[in-house]
Amino acid sequence: MSAENLDGFLAKQPPSVHHSARKLARTARQAYPIGVPALIMKSNTDRLTTSSGYSFFLGTPDDLLRRLASWLLTNAGKSQAILLKLIKKLWKRHGREDVALASILLANIDHSVLSIELWRTFENLIQKTEPIEGLLLCIEELLRANHQLPSTDLYIEWLGAESINNYLAMLTCHAGMVRGVSPNKEVIKRIELVKIPSGDSILSRIKSRLTEK
Repeated sequence: MSAENLDGFLAKQPPSVHHSARKLARTARQAYPIGVPALIMKSNTDRLTTSSGYSFFLGTPDDLLRRLASWLLTNAGKSQAILLKLIKKLWKRHGREDVALASILLANIDHSVLSIELWRTFENLIQKTEPIEGLLLCIEELLRANHQLPSTDLYIEWLGAESINNYLAMLTCHAGMVRGVSPNKEVIKRIELVKIPSGDSILSRIKSRLTEK
């Protein structure tokens, strides 16, 4: 029933909505609550919003987000540039659903038409601070769509910056290693120098796995 309700809502949207990233972002925000258990979930999502680092957290199921993404991709046609603008708007708005939807779209838009470098585009999306979950979510989507891992040069660049890019490199390396692609010795040496925030057990464990002899 939730999927049917979402499909019904999307079917009512005028074709012109796909010509404006601003209108698409508004449509997505209206679509997120469709199918979400109403007030019974509100206290949980309010707490998650407070602690997660997202601007909102509605609890939209993954299958509905993918259904929404499919509608956006199917109806984009030649307007791939509009989708790229939408991705940037969603990530900047930074609801949990926004980040998830932006990740799915980034992994599946036609990069050759847009002439963009995938990982550089992702790098430019992220803010000074990000929930680890959001970074992992996008990394997993990109790899699930069979995109190549970043180049060694890009890893080295990320690891040489005193910014969140250090952690982006580590998380991406680890996701690659899980898939059987280990970083080379030069990258591992740079990872050994990365300082982990006190008390961050996830990053500490990932660093240990990447650098263990």
